[in-house]
Amino acid sequence: MEPLILFTNKGLYCSAGNFYIDPWKPVANAVITHAHSDHAKPGHEKYLCHRFTKPLLQARLGPNYYQSVEWNETVFINGVKISLHPAGHIIGSSQIRLEYNDEVWVVSGDYKTADDGLSTAFEPVRCHVFITESTFGLPIYKWQPQEEIYNNVRKWILENKQQNKTSVLIAYSLGKAQRLLKALEPLNETVYLHGAIWNMHQAVLSAGFTLPAVERITPETGKEKWKGAIVIAPPGADGSPWMKRFDPCETGVCSGWMQVRGNARRRNTDAGFALSDHADWEGLLTAVKATGALKVFVTHGFQSAFSRYLNETGIESAEVKTEYGNDEEEPPGLAPEQSEQIKEEHGL
Repeated sequence: MEPLILFTNKGLYCSAGNFYIDPWKPVANAVITHAHSDHAKPGHEKYLCHRFTKPLLQARLGPNYYQSVEWNETVFINGVKISLHPAGHIIGSSQIRLEYNDEVWVVSGDYKTADDGLSTAFEPVRCHVFITESTFGLPIYKWQPQEEIYNNVRKWILENKQQNKTSVLIAYSLGKAQRLLKALEPLNETVYLHGAIWNMHQAVLSAGFTLPAVERITPETGKEKWKGAIVIAPPGADGSPWMKRFDPCETGVCSGWMQVRGNARRRNTDAGFALSDHADWEGLLTAVKATGALKVFVTHGFQSAFSRYLNETGIESAEVKTEYGNDEEEPPGLAPEQSEQIKEEHGL
């Protein structure tokens, strides 16, 4: 019998339902896990997504045919039963559950198991086959408690403020930036946003979420506002001429890759905060085991190492090559030899 999901050159294809999940080439019917651009591509005829994801897709992809659903709401496409379940990655991020002929497959998309209080918390879904990401699928990646990271960010900002320095936080425009806004709320300070983050901020508000008040940075924004202020900018702005307006400033990169010693130095940044919207090693293992899956396919990230570990612990696994993981959280200068060294140190 043909597998419920086939791994094709266009993406994850359900032949029984004649639709794709997060396809990277244009197709007729696409089911979308979340609005990051490596998972939500333009050019599809129809998009099915969670209700919170729809305004984010509209902001990024423009007008299209969008069908949106609630968590756990069931829809059928050509006899295949589909439901979306919280992935905890960003606002609206979903795991896709497919059921057909008494067989259940779940596609995780991207996910994290820690509840950030903004994205709907990750919900384990029982299945026969689980398709998981592995962005941080090495034991070296173990996140500190979220509040501890937030406290470190706030402490860093207050230290900069005492020296009349602007604190520029580098964070992805969709997901990380909104988490930071909530984390900075106790400081009761105006937060200034780069235009790209401002645009996603408006889309998140249109999805019905409440976020702290912010101010958009424009060419007319007076320089006197920067001293001791807080700025959130996307990775593309880091090191660009746009940043010069904030001198004197300190730059802090918010990314799971900051967990690896030396990455902040290689990025030539002043501070690194290991704040990620992906599951760490323990989170990945916990999620996989909670599904009860008999077979696990591992996609983007350290898929070879993670898949091998699952096999060694008695969970049948195979790695799958996809085009995911090349957009929202890339490793900053993690050299291939360093990656291999990490694997060797942990017996992977």
